[in-house]
Amino acid sequence: METQNQNQNQNQNEKQKQNSKKRKQVFPYGNYKSYYGYRIGQDVDEDPRLKVLRKEWFEGKECLDIGCNNGIITIQIAQKFCCQSILGVDIDSDRVQDAYWNLRKTVRLTSTGNKPVKASKLQDKDHADDSGINIDTKEISKEHSFSDQIDLSNVVSFKRENFVQGRHPPGKHYDTILCLSVSKWIHLNWGDDGLITLFAEAWKLLRPGGIFVLEPQPWKSYESNRNVSETTAANYRNITIRPEQFQEILLDKIGFRTVKDITSGLAESKTGFNRPILVFGK
Repeated sequence: METQNQNQNQNQNEKQKQNSKKRKQVFPYGNYKSYYGYRIGQDVDEDPRLKVLRKEWFEGKECLDIGCNNGIITIQIAQKFCCQSILGVDIDSDRVQDAYWNLRKTVRLTSTGNKPVKASKLQDKDHADDSGINIDTKEISKEHSFSDQIDLSNVVSFKRENFVQGRHPPGKHYDTILCLSVSKWIHLNWGDDGLITLFAEAWKLLRPGGIFVLEPQPWKSYESNRNVSETTAANYRNITIRPEQFQEILLDKIGFRTVKDITSGLAESKTGFNRPILVFGK
């Protein structure tokens, strides 16, 4: 009887430890499993940022999405703007798996002409609540025959990569590079040097005339997330570059020639999209 009680206590202790781990789960790189769900909500048909992006930046172009998370916006850009190719990279292998899952599901839905479904329904039991954005494949196919003519799986790809520390293939260049709500996490995890590396690598990977679409987070967002890890806490104390300086650095130090603020197009969007979106031209 005593042994049985001991086993029960051990099982209870194990369950408590597991529950504690779940409660304490953190995402030091901003690699939230339900990022789009909490930022956008469950009743949005399309990521509002797509409304301010221009088709000519993507149509027939080779594109790169840095910090793609579960790939929802990467896939939507390919569908709406008819990229020649778009690669989404993310530091979290689980998010990359989610992205490929979403891609396979979207390809099936598009090819069968199914009714539009919410992206939250594009998840299996292990991928539940990853987004909450509707992927309106029916509407997209009406506007563009691209999805019917070309298999999205030949256009969209994903890769697990630490962009700041990774080695990029020599000779590989892109027409458009996206960095949406990622710069803060790079900044907190790799400091000012990591941020400058992000900007410099983006510039080097762009073809002449290419564009860099940057959505930086405000400093108050840094303050809210500075303690997600010991590394971020230490880097936060040593950061000297603030988000309001990014534009000057990209133009005067990195070498971009032009900048355009397209934030005004988001003025009527829901909370969560009051961040600036800057488009830099090489």
